Amino acid sequence: MKWSCKAFKELSLDEFHDIIQLREIVFVVEQDCPYLDVDGKDKDALHVFGEYEGNIVATTRILKPGKSYDEVAIGRVVTSPTVRGMGMGKQLMEESMKFVKLHFGKVPVRISAQTYLLRYYKSFGFIETGEEYLEDNIPHFEMLYKP
Repeated sequence: MKWSCKAFKELSLDEFHDIIQLREIVFVVEQDCPYLDVDGKDKDALHVFGEYEGNIVATTRILKPGKSYDEVAIGRVVTSPTVRGMGMGKQLMEESMKFVKLHFGKVPVRISAQTYLLRYYKSFGFIETGEEYLEDNIPHFEMLYKP
Protein backbone atom coordinates (compact mmCIF):
# COMPACT_ATOMS: atom_id res chain seq x y z
CA MET A 1 0.00 0.00 0.00
CA LYS A 2 1.34 3.41 -0.98
CA TRP A 3 0.03 6.32 1.12
CA SER A 4 -0.09 9.95 0.02
CA CYS A 5 -1.34 13.22 1.46
CA LYS A 6 -1.89 16.07 -0.96
CA ALA A 7 -3.58 19.44 -1.02
CA PHE A 8 -6.32 19.77 -3.63
CA LYS A 9 -4.10 21.68 -6.06
CA GLU A 10 -1.45 18.95 -5.83
CA LEU A 11 -3.85 16.19 -6.87
CA SER A 12 -3.79 15.04 -10.46
CA LEU A 13 -7.12 15.01 -12.28
CA ASP A 14 -6.99 11.21 -12.24
CA GLU A 15 -6.38 11.12 -8.47
CA PHE A 16 -9.25 13.50 -7.72
CA HIS A 17 -11.55 11.58 -10.08
CA ASP A 18 -10.69 8.27 -8.40
CA ILE A 19 -11.17 9.72 -4.90
CA ILE A 20 -14.62 11.08 -5.80
CA GLN A 21 -15.53 7.86 -7.59
CA LEU A 22 -14.62 5.78 -4.52
CA ARG A 23 -16.65 8.04 -2.24
CA GLU A 24 -19.66 7.75 -4.57
CA ILE A 25 -19.33 3.95 -4.84
CA VAL A 26 -19.49 3.59 -1.07
CA PHE A 27 -21.56 6.50 0.22
CA VAL A 28 -24.04 7.03 -2.61
CA VAL A 29 -24.42 3.57 -4.15
CA GLU A 30 -23.47 1.04 -1.44
CA GLN A 31 -25.05 2.97 1.44
CA ASP A 32 -27.93 4.16 -0.75
CA CYS A 33 -27.47 7.73 0.39
CA PRO A 34 -27.95 10.38 -2.27
CA TYR A 35 -26.18 13.51 -1.08
CA LEU A 36 -24.02 16.27 -2.48
CA ASP A 37 -20.49 14.90 -2.05
CA VAL A 38 -18.71 17.76 -3.82
CA ASP A 39 -19.49 20.35 -1.16
CA GLY A 40 -16.76 22.90 -1.80
CA LYS A 41 -14.60 21.75 1.11
CA ASP A 42 -12.36 19.52 -1.01
CA LYS A 43 -10.61 22.56 -2.47
CA ASP A 44 -9.31 23.55 0.96
CA ALA A 45 -8.59 20.05 2.27
CA LEU A 46 -5.69 17.69 2.56
CA HIS A 47 -6.52 14.42 0.85
CA VAL A 48 -5.09 11.23 2.29
CA PHE A 49 -5.29 8.23 0.01
CA GLY A 50 -3.91 4.75 -0.31
CA GLU A 51 -3.10 3.03 -3.57
CA TYR A 52 -3.10 -0.74 -3.87
CA GLU A 53 -2.26 -2.51 -7.10
CA GLY A 54 -2.47 0.81 -8.95
CA ASN A 55 -5.92 1.81 -7.65
CA ILE A 56 -7.01 4.27 -4.98
CA VAL A 57 -8.76 2.04 -2.46
CA ALA A 58 -8.90 4.20 0.69
CA THR A 59 -9.23 7.91 1.35
CA THR A 60 -10.03 10.61 3.88
CA ARG A 61 -9.98 14.36 3.80
CA ILE A 62 -8.52 16.54 6.53
CA LEU A 63 -10.02 19.97 7.11
CA LYS A 64 -8.29 22.77 8.98
CA PRO A 65 -9.96 24.30 12.04
CA GLY A 66 -12.99 26.42 11.20
CA LYS A 67 -13.97 24.58 7.99
CA SER A 68 -16.37 22.09 9.63
CA TYR A 69 -15.61 22.38 13.35
CA ASP A 70 -13.48 24.49 15.64
CA GLU A 71 -10.96 21.65 15.60
CA VAL A 72 -9.15 19.90 12.75
CA ALA A 73 -11.61 17.46 11.18
CA ILE A 74 -11.23 14.16 9.41
CA GLY A 75 -14.08 13.19 7.12
CA ARG A 76 -15.12 11.25 4.03
CA VAL A 77 -13.44 8.17 5.53
CA VAL A 78 -13.87 5.38 3.02
CA THR A 79 -12.33 2.11 1.90
CA SER A 80 -13.16 0.19 -1.25
CA PRO A 81 -15.26 -2.96 -0.93
CA THR A 82 -12.47 -4.72 -2.86
CA VAL A 83 -10.02 -4.41 0.06
CA ARG A 84 -12.27 -4.79 3.09
CA GLY A 85 -11.02 -7.27 5.62
CA MET A 86 -7.38 -6.57 4.72
CA GLY A 87 -6.74 -4.00 7.47
CA MET A 88 -6.80 -1.05 5.08
CA GLY A 89 -9.32 0.87 7.20
CA LYS A 90 -7.03 0.71 10.22
CA GLN A 91 -4.07 1.82 8.12
CA LEU A 92 -6.17 4.64 6.66
CA MET A 93 -6.95 6.17 10.05
CA GLU A 94 -3.40 5.65 11.31
CA GLU A 95 -2.05 7.47 8.25
CA SER A 96 -4.68 10.21 8.53
CA MET A 97 -3.79 10.83 12.17
CA LYS A 98 -0.10 10.82 11.26
CA PHE A 99 -0.72 13.49 8.59
CA VAL A 100 -2.80 15.58 11.03
CA LYS A 101 0.13 15.58 13.44
CA LEU A 102 2.60 16.38 10.63
CA HIS A 103 0.60 19.32 9.26
CA PHE A 104 -1.08 20.69 12.41
CA GLY A 105 0.86 19.30 15.39
CA LYS A 106 -0.63 17.55 18.40
CA VAL A 107 -4.14 18.98 18.17
CA PRO A 108 -7.68 17.80 18.92
CA VAL A 109 -9.45 16.17 15.97
CA ARG A 110 -13.23 16.02 15.50
CA ILE A 111 -15.18 13.60 13.33
CA SER A 112 -18.78 12.83 12.49
CA ALA A 113 -18.90 9.05 12.82
CA GLN A 114 -21.56 6.68 11.58
CA THR A 115 -22.92 5.00 14.70
CA TYR A 116 -22.03 1.48 13.60
CA LEU A 117 -18.36 2.55 13.46
CA LEU A 118 -18.09 3.88 17.04
CA ARG A 119 -15.91 0.99 18.25
CA TYR A 120 -13.60 1.44 15.24
CA TYR A 121 -13.05 5.14 16.02
CA LYS A 122 -12.74 4.51 19.76
CA SER A 123 -9.78 2.25 18.97
CA PHE A 124 -7.96 5.40 17.78
CA GLY A 125 -8.79 7.36 20.95
CA PHE A 126 -11.94 9.17 19.81
CA ILE A 127 -14.80 9.62 22.30
CA GLU A 128 -18.43 10.60 21.70
CA THR A 129 -19.19 14.21 22.54
CA GLY A 130 -22.96 14.38 22.23
CA GLU A 131 -26.16 12.64 21.32
CA GLU A 132 -26.81 10.52 18.26
CA TYR A 133 -28.17 12.48 15.27
CA LEU A 134 -29.17 11.80 11.69
CA GLU A 135 -26.92 12.98 8.88
CA ASP A 136 -28.22 12.13 5.42
CA ASN A 137 -30.64 9.73 7.14
CA ILE A 138 -27.79 7.73 8.72
CA PRO A 139 -27.27 7.69 12.52
CA HIS A 140 -24.07 9.52 13.56
CA PHE A 141 -22.20 10.74 16.63
CA GLU A 142 -19.71 13.57 16.86
CA MET A 143 -16.46 12.26 18.29
CA LEU A 144 -13.34 14.01 19.53
CA TYR A 145 -9.73 12.92 19.81
CA LYS A 146 -7.63 14.78 22.37
CA PRO A 147 -3.86 14.22 22.20
